[in-house]
Amino acid sequence: MASDDRIALWQIFSTVAPIIAVAMAIGSVTQSFNMQALVLTPVLVILLVLLLSRSFSLMHDCGHQSLFRSKQANRIAAFGLSLIHGMPQHPWSRGHAFHHQHNGNWDRYRGPSALITRQEYEAKSNRAKFIYRILRHPLLLFPGGFFYLIIKPRMALLLGFAEFVLHAIKSIYTMATSGRWVSPEKIIRNHQSSFFYTRGEVIDTIANTLCVALLWWWIGSSIGHWHFWALYAPVMACSAALMIAVFFIQHNFPDSYTSGEENWSYFKGAIEGSSFLQLPAVLNWFTADIAYHHIHHLSERIPNYRLKQCHLANLHLLDSVRYLYLEEIGTCFSLILWDRNQLELTSPTH
Repeated sequence: MASDDRIALWQIFSTVAPIIAVAMAIGSVTQSFNMQALVLTPVLVILLVLLLSRSFSLMHDCGHQSLFRSKQANRIAAFGLSLIHGMPQHPWSRGHAFHHQHNGNWDRYRGPSALITRQEYEAKSNRAKFIYRILRHPLLLFPGGFFYLIIKPRMALLLGFAEFVLHAIKSIYTMATSGRWVSPEKIIRNHQSSFFYTRGEVIDTIANTLCVALLWWWIGSSIGHWHFWALYAPVMACSAALMIAVFFIQHNFPDSYTSGEENWSYFKGAIEGSSFLQLPAVLNWFTADIAYHHIHHLSERIPNYRLKQCHLANLHLLDSVRYLYLEEIGTCFSLILWDRNQLELTSPTH
């Protein structure tokens, strides 16, 4: 669990600097439509998407307070990285913490796709079953990923603001009809948002949205707004799709540990409900060793640069860890139901 600020700083620099360089190269290359652009653009886009995966993994570590030693350094780095991903980090990290607290307990947490039980699925109409399957098809990760990163946080901010305005109007009306004065501070304090849990989440979302909007305007003004969004939207959609896919398959795999509230085990959820994804070394670098997911779930305070070391040092204790291979990924995406009776993930076709 020992964080090393020197390693953390190098990881940030060696990830962010190439992201900026590759993004600038894409903007430059795509200024003209020629053979060079047709060849280089896909290569550069793939490289950028992979670098964004690493950046997101580092931001994820900051949320667990593991990348740097101090909470403040993690918070500053997380905010900076959140601008790259166009997504407020603080609200996301709180939701992610809930996943860590309840992984494997399918009564409490149903994964990023909000899976339902087999029994609930069988009770649906054929049309509802079809819609359920379509919404969880891997191809929907692309538009869904863009919505998750870019649109959803801003919708939450707008709806949360509208909700607060209605609350304030009702409070003022109550004051006017009852004759009892309520201070603005108390009106704010008495409001419980449906979209945010803490004031810190609201502040982080506002700050992220303002900074990201300025970056969008600045870059768009430099290369052309249509040009910017034609590049930015697909890159962010692919980046989000890849990150969500990696997260999904590391918990939704054949024979993954699943439990109800009763008899749920945190340790089984970590060791047997998190896979050890077998990736080539280069992809382990681009994902900051998140493939060692079982170790990460045992202790979220272990930084990414210690996961492999911790795994190798404890191999004799990890016999029940599921090694997940790339050719099995298709099977993982078919496991979109939880069978409460058999305590297993299953496919609608079974």
